[in-house]
Amino acid sequence: MTGHRVRRGAASGLIGAVVFTAALHAQGSRTRPHVEALASSRFEGRLAGSTGERLASDYLVAELQKIGARPLPGQEDFRLPFDFTAGTRDGGSTVRVGDVVFNTGQARALSFSDNGDVSGPAVFAGYGIVVPESQALGYDSYATLDVKDKIVVVLRYFPEDADQKTRGILARYADLRYKAMAARQHGARALVVVTGPQSPNAGRLAPMTFDTAIAGSGIVAVSVTAEVAAALFTADLDKPLAAIQKSLDAGNPHVTGFALPGVTLAVHSAVEREKRTGRNVVGYLPATTPAAVSKPWVAIGAHYDHLGHGEAGNTLAARDDSGKVHAGADDNASGSAAVLAIAAALARQPRPRNVLIGFWSGEELGLIGSGAFATSPPVPLDAIAAYLNFDMVGRMQDNKLTVQAAGSSPAWGRILEQANIGAGFDLAVQDDPYQPTDVATFNAARIPSLSFFTGAHADYHTPSDTADKIDYEDLDRVVDFAAAIVRRLEEAAAAPAFTKVDQPLQQGAGRAGVRVFTGTIPDYSSEARGLLLGGVVGGGPAEQAGLRKGDIIVEIAGQTIANIYDYTYALDMLKIGEPAKVVYMRDGRTLETAITPSARK
Repeated sequence: MTGHRVRRGAASGLIGAVVFTAALHAQGSRTRPHVEALASSRFEGRLAGSTGERLASDYLVAELQKIGARPLPGQEDFRLPFDFTAGTRDGGSTVRVGDVVFNTGQARALSFSDNGDVSGPAVFAGYGIVVPESQALGYDSYATLDVKDKIVVVLRYFPEDADQKTRGILARYADLRYKAMAARQHGARALVVVTGPQSPNAGRLAPMTFDTAIAGSGIVAVSVTAEVAAALFTADLDKPLAAIQKSLDAGNPHVTGFALPGVTLAVHSAVEREKRTGRNVVGYLPATTPAAVSKPWVAIGAHYDHLGHGEAGNTLAARDDSGKVHAGADDNASGSAAVLAIAAALARQPRPRNVLIGFWSGEELGLIGSGAFATSPPVPLDAIAAYLNFDMVGRMQDNKLTVQAAGSSPAWGRILEQANIGAGFDLAVQDDPYQPTDVATFNAARIPSLSFFTGAHADYHTPSDTADKIDYEDLDRVVDFAAAIVRRLEEAAAAPAFTKVDQPLQQGAGRAGVRVFTGTIPDYSSEARGLLLGGVVGGGPAEQAGLRKGDIIVEIAGQTIANIYDYTYALDMLKIGEPAKVVYMRDGRTLETAITPSARK
């Protein structure tokens, strides 16, 4: 059904619109008060873990109580807290080259660095990029180098003058986390990053980017300025750093690094990680006429967090708007308002199934809140018949409503068509459930899902995404359409069957486009060194390998794993259909198994 459009007849659509508009004027918009409240300056952009997010959660709880919703069975509160790393800052990192010490302003820890002090001889490893064999490029910055127990110096970014195809591959593996993992994997004690004289931001420190990982990367990693680079690349070398970088920039894999003669480094890394607590808000409407069904729950949800003042680093605000409140009216007060209005409508009707109502936080930081819910579910995930997600549903254009993730069940086509008879949307139905929103979490848990979206706009992730720009009439129509779908799900004797959709491989998509499927569900909030499994996908490769919730993967295919990022990068080392050794911890014991990845297409 990808790209398929469903349109109602023009005449019936006009009549329906007139009837709907008259009803709307009679009762007022059901969503506008919620959007205006959530997008108000009082909530300061609802950044996960902030005071504004807490106040927004209070508002959602009060609204749930108004319609008679209850906390989930076994829970005393609607709020389900989860911990995460809210950011990092440098705590006084230094680099000593010989007898010269460089400190604040000249050396800065990278956000994922371990804390510690290391010293040793220095080796220059070019751009520090290792491309997996699966890419058929043959580029390995460490191919001729021995860096064990040494300190690796690498250039930031990737070869700028390579041909377009090569650049696309190299860029995928130029992330500083990937470079740190490669250095650690080759036995280096620390990584020092230099922004070369031929690069953008030449000679400047790499920023401490917003990083939600609680665990470090397993290696000390710092960025240094041009002054430190000058002390590393001394006059004793045959040519200056600018010429060295130019020789690397063509992407020729045979241009190699070298030991830095007579250079001994001492690196002190100090990263201070700020821990915060986010709050999912989850309640339910109990079934009023319980039916004897295997999956007695239907779930609706939306993320309610946004970007605060843009401090998380994913703002698109112009420089003049830097630091302003990002109201997030469409993203995603609109989705939260839709969920509240749907729940209010369902509360007034008989319900054969329980209706779970979820408001997720931490979505803007990487689906952290919904991931925490799925990792430790207060309701068994296999008891949820379906999940409907709402993200940016307030700015409809030309009557177009996009419905994503429809490939997760063969039942969705007919359900959407029937519900749209009364709604009259120009539906764009897309199969792909691997969207950058919370629907991906529920699809990974094998729950048939849909995600509703009215399209991108110029105000996305800027302070100008304000409540006055929302199309409330169409937002209320989305509510009616979705409520009709939920009613059909509630009344159906059988739950929709789940269908696994192969994840499309997108060129240049980075690690979001990994080709292999392992069936692991990470616990994103873990402080464990390694990858703590919050669960495994039923019938997937991880389950078949004997892995289960609570296991901590510490090595896969020969790659040591310190955190979720390492694991994601390591997936590129795996080959579809070929067993790979997995080393994991269970109840304090070190165990081994073999996992055979399946394909994503």
